[in-house]
Amino acid sequence: MRVLITGGAGFIGSHLAEAYLRRGDEVYIIDDLSTGTLENIRHLQEHETYKERFFVTVDTVLHYDKVVELVGTCDAVVHLAAAVGVQYILDNPLISIMTNVRGAETILEICCKFKKKVLIASTSEVYGKQNHAPLKETDYCVYGPSSKSRWSYAASKLIDEFTALAYHRTKNLPVIIVRLFNTVGPRQTWRYGMVIPRFVKQALEHQPITVYGDGTQTRTFTHVKDVTAALVTLLDMPAALGEVINVGGAEEVSIMSLAERVKVKAKSASEIRCIPYSEVYPKDFEDMQRRVPSTDKLKQLIGYAPSMSLEQILDDTLVYFQRDTRC
Repeated sequence: MRVLITGGAGFIGSHLAEAYLRRGDEVYIIDDLSTGTLENIRHLQEHETYKERFFVTVDTVLHYDKVVELVGTCDAVVHLAAAVGVQYILDNPLISIMTNVRGAETILEICCKFKKKVLIASTSEVYGKQNHAPLKETDYCVYGPSSKSRWSYAASKLIDEFTALAYHRTKNLPVIIVRLFNTVGPRQTWRYGMVIPRFVKQALEHQPITVYGDGTQTRTFTHVKDVTAALVTLLDMPAALGEVINVGGAEEVSIMSLAERVKVKAKSASEIRCIPYSEVYPKDFEDMQRRVPSTDKLKQLIGYAPSMSLEQILDDTLVYFQRDTRC
């Protein structure tokens, strides 16, 4: 199979490209390197076996003619290109909205032109201000006012979902939508507000481990290898077409407990310090107290269960940061 991965030089995209190359597929990626890096994929470009089946385009998904060329070449598309990270989105609200909405529109329009199967990567952020758990794909999405720019990202990704489902229902486009919950692992950077890489970096440098808010907010985390395995399987699954599917972890953990576990694992002398949101984010920031997925639908479709526990995820991330000074 020939697969196009948008955002293929990013954290998840680079791992997905590697998974497809290992399977024997031909992989094309497009990435504007706004948050992805060529370092993430250099080992694939230099690999003796992979380099003949791996094609890299540095460009934006908003470049219509280039995307036409790539989609026309491939059998399926995984659309990962998007603004990523709370900090990046709050710092760049306009470009984040444009990248998410226009990017998905471009991909879906061109995939429809060629009748190519497409997987759209959405986010757990679309659930908005929910306090119950687990979150099911049929739950309502609840947002704050438009003056709170945090919700612009969630709303833009929800528009992507609406658009994809409209193409599926009116044009019979083979579409799959996945909502990703806090994916973690090697090659993820701390620079855009990702909590585990930030905690690990601070702990290894014996700097204060900064918990935003009071630390009682809870999350689940999933290793990137589990996520990419799920995406590869779902794209091959006819029963997934037209569906919205959560992909996430099972262990709910408070952010304070997460900081404590990172400190112990890193054998760090760091203090754990709570920082008010007002000192970190603009005044229009709001957080979600809980974000825990129901993965029942994913289990029914592909028999999914995470292969790596939170302890293993933290160990793997620590090893990566210890050996990679670029982080």
